[in-house]
Amino acid sequence: MKQIVMTGPGTSRVEETPIPSISENELLVKVIYTGMCHSEWYPWYTAKAGKTFGHEPVGIVAEVGSRVKGFQKGDRVSGLASGYAEYIVMKPERTIHVPDNISDEDAVIEPLSCILSGAERVPVVTPGCTVAVVGAGYMGLGMISLLKLKGAGKIIAVDPRREALENALHFGATEVYTPGEVPKQYLLNWETMDQDLSKKDMEVDLFHTGVPIVVEFTGQESGLRLAGDMVSAHGFLGVGGYHNDCDRSIDFKLWNFKSFTLENLHERRNEYQAQLCQKCMDLLASGQWGFTGLSRHIYEMEEFDQANYDMDQKPQGYIKALVRCSDGKI
Repeated sequence: MKQIVMTGPGTSRVEETPIPSISENELLVKVIYTGMCHSEWYPWYTAKAGKTFGHEPVGIVAEVGSRVKGFQKGDRVSGLASGYAEYIVMKPERTIHVPDNISDEDAVIEPLSCILSGAERVPVVTPGCTVAVVGAGYMGLGMISLLKLKGAGKIIAVDPRREALENALHFGATEVYTPGEVPKQYLLNWETMDQDLSKKDMEVDLFHTGVPIVVEFTGQESGLRLAGDMVSAHGFLGVGGYHNDCDRSIDFKLWNFKSFTLENLHERRNEYQAQLCQKCMDLLASGQWGFTGLSRHIYEMEEFDQANYDMDQKPQGYIKALVRCSDGKI
């Protein structure tokens, strides 16, 4: 079978490797697409020879272990497993069926489960409350659309790319700004206040300056610092961006002074995330969550390095990318 294998930092090749065997409790899946995830960009950029990536598969069941129930050869599935390969092994408890009304491209469900896990922890406690999402890429757009479903009223989106802001409006944002355009009333930092709560003889209201709920999805230090500047005193800051390239420098003096709640929105509980995958698929299939049609860039396995370059640079129209791993025929 074909598999993408790294040859060094930022370089890969497609190799012929054996089709994996399965146990009586596993599934062999022929992968149609594997989604590109920015959490793997820096590991790709710094990879050692032999490293493999991928964790957002959708494919067709090619073989069923003798003790597996609920699946049969030919089923279209998605879920949690590795892979930029023609065939992968999947655990039934981390595998879900894809309904007929969901396309292969929209059935890459793992990233949606990450968004849903984060959205569950964002405290949209009153109908019409105000939230801000810093970073309007694929994950940020998904969060915007889910926060709208949860009842958020004013949804502020911040991103340096005008195209991303247009996308944010489409998925439910009510106000959009580049980082340099964020109004001062949405900022509670040392430029809008002093530690004695005054500046130029104007008292600052700690609880009505800034935004009570802020979610960050940039994966960049500048975005994280802006999100920290925007959250109001005793507010909530959720970190959903992938900060896996290096340490971050933040103004913890400001963060400490504002006494807001900080939460990591990433999910590491595999069995629970599998349940979220099913919830996401149900939301898509029922039409309740209209987060579809975003995988507009499709790459062949031989184009994996270009796909990573584009994921970082984001050419015109880029939101989400997939790598085609096979034709899905068994």
